[in-house]
Amino acid sequence: MAPCYILLLLLAILLSTYPALFCTATPENDDFIRTSCGATRYPELCYSTLSPYAADVGNSFPQLVTAALRVTLDGAVSTCGAVRSLARAAPRRMKGSELAAGAVSDCVGNMKDSVDQLKDSMAGPDFAMELGNMQTWVSAALTDEDTCVDGLEGSAMNGKVRDEIRRRVVWVAQLTSNSLALINRL
Repeated sequence: MAPCYILLLLLAILLSTYPALFCTATPENDDFIRTSCGATRYPELCYSTLSPYAADVGNSFPQLVTAALRVTLDGAVSTCGAVRSLARAAPRRMKGSELAAGAVSDCVGNMKDSVDQLKDSMAGPDFAMELGNMQTWVSAALTDEDTCVDGLEGSAMNGKVRDEIRRRVVWVAQLTSNSLALINRL
């Protein structure tokens, strides 16, 4: 079963990473994304991460939200793995600080929760009925990401490790914020 899961995951990554291989974007699609991203807190990040999906999105706001959630989930999964790797390496760099090790462990847990909530937010067949749940789950994911960053502040952790974890989690929190802003416009 594991090889099939890996194959499906690789296919999903290929399809989500290279949508231009299968569809052609138009200037109108691109303008739609740019305009829609203007209502987010991080419009340039929104546009740069969603413009590759212009052909898939067209002028459909639900498709734009779905693409934003997909990008956010992919970013959260990647960041969760990176934080987990840094957490494994971090004890050697924390100079015996149990508090710092606890902060990193808590951050890993927060990121796992964030990933789970973002997975839950992916809309089912009835987009309108799922809207309230999507808002709740994405908002909860953003809270988990913020909690991770807050927990790192003032810890005795090696500055490079803390800064790398913070940089990655803040990026995902910005993606999550953009997704929530787009959901709230539905």
